[in-house]
Amino acid sequence: MKALQYHSKEKPLILDDLPDPPTSSDRILYEVLASALNHRDVWICQGLYPGIQPKVTLGSDGVVKHNGQHYMINPGLDWGSDPHLPSDSYTILGMPADGTFAEKIALSQEQLFQTPGHLSVFEAAALPLAGLTAYRLLFIRCQLQASDRVCVTGIGGGVALTALQFAVATGCEVWVTSSSINKIKKAVTLGAAGGQLYTEDQWHKKLLKDSGGFDVIIDSAAGDGFSHLIAMANKGARIGIYGGSKGNISNLSPQRIFWKHLTIFGSSMGNASDFRNMVDFVDQNRIVPVVDSIFKLSDFETAFQRMRMGEQFGKIVFDHKK
Repeated sequence: MKALQYHSKEKPLILDDLPDPPTSSDRILYEVLASALNHRDVWICQGLYPGIQPKVTLGSDGVVKHNGQHYMINPGLDWGSDPHLPSDSYTILGMPADGTFAEKIALSQEQLFQTPGHLSVFEAAALPLAGLTAYRLLFIRCQLQASDRVCVTGIGGGVALTALQFAVATGCEVWVTSSSINKIKKAVTLGAAGGQLYTEDQWHKKLLKDSGGFDVIIDSAAGDGFSHLIAMANKGARIGIYGGSKGNISNLSPQRIFWKHLTIFGSSMGNASDFRNMVDFVDQNRIVPVVDSIFKLSDFETAFQRMRMGEQFGKIVFDHKK
């Protein structure tokens, strides 16, 4: 079978011919129909991820076919018995375990969840990692309510867009930030009330004036700009962090945090119940994940370059049947 494997930082990606994955009493071989790219895959190739090993098939998102039905893969492995926190052995498909960028994959049936009927195979492939991360951060960590006004930073990536869609479906007023006015305009077509370019001077003051402040803020950047999120937060606001692409947080005033009674949550992925509830939420609200583009697996270099350049609006998907 063909599989896209990480080899080394010097030559990270090779589309290899490999034997079919081994099976066992609890691991069945499935045909992969589609998969989706995540920043995680790019960071692995740049050596910016813990526990990197050579000759591992990348990819966390995917849809497989079994008995004529399509199933999404929950990419989380070994969450453990505590629903609140992952175990020390928790990992994600695609490193260190072989992932979805392959023609076949061996999985436990417990990792499979039937695809909602309104989704195409490519839309379904775009959902798992982004959907699980957004769902747990919004509803479990930040306890999102319909009355909340929400800000989602860095709109365009999979988790940010899914968080926007989930919050809009809940009935929230949602605002976004981006470095691209076109991405903000596209977000408005998905239900956002408006947005602000974070590349402009005093952008947070403009967004605060336009919106009236936020009860929930979803962020993946951190860095120096995080202090502006504190400034835009209403009293009692909840701030959810699922990434740190801009690095360490500086210039943060603790007085603003305790005086406003703010709560800052970190979150990453989720447990099997979160995944099931996320899929049900998508099904009930007929949410359609945003697909930016679809590539053949053999065109992986172009797909990875598009993500590295930050050009995408939505998920970059691989069609394994081309």
